[in-house]
Amino acid sequence: MSLEEQNTEAAIQAKGLTAPRLTPQDIDDTIVGADFYVFPGTTLTICALKLRNGFIVTGESAAASPENFDAEIGRQIAQRNAREKIWPLEGYLLRERLAGAAEPPRVPRVGAQDTRSRGEPRP
Repeated sequence: MSLEEQNTEAAIQAKGLTAPRLTPQDIDDTIVGADFYVFPGTTLTICALKLRNGFIVTGESAAASPENFDAEIGRQIAQRNAREKIWPLEGYLLRERLAGAAEPPRVPRVGAQDTRSRGEPRP
C-alpha cells in the first residue's frame, strides 16, 4: 500500500465512512501472480498481473533516457501501473453487487438465437 493509499484510508476511517467500498487490500487480494518482460535493447518493461479469476491486467514503464534505466525500478513502476487498472474493474463488480444486478443485460448472451427474418431492421 502506497503512502497516498495509507493517507486516504486514514481519512476515510477518521470520517467514519462505513458504506461498502474497495480497499487497497481488496485490490492486492485479487492478484495471484505477476510476470515481467523487458523488451531486448529497450527500457520498455511490461508487467502482467494475473487476477484470481484468471484475467490479466498489464502495466508498462520505460525510461526516457536509457542511461537512467534500472530494471528493478522499471518493474516497480510497471507493476504499480498494472495494479491501478484493477480499481475500476473491481469498482464495477462492487457496484453490480450493490445494485443487485436488477437490470437485465442489454446484449444477447453468447449462443442466443437471432429470431429476425432476413432484411428485417434491427430494433
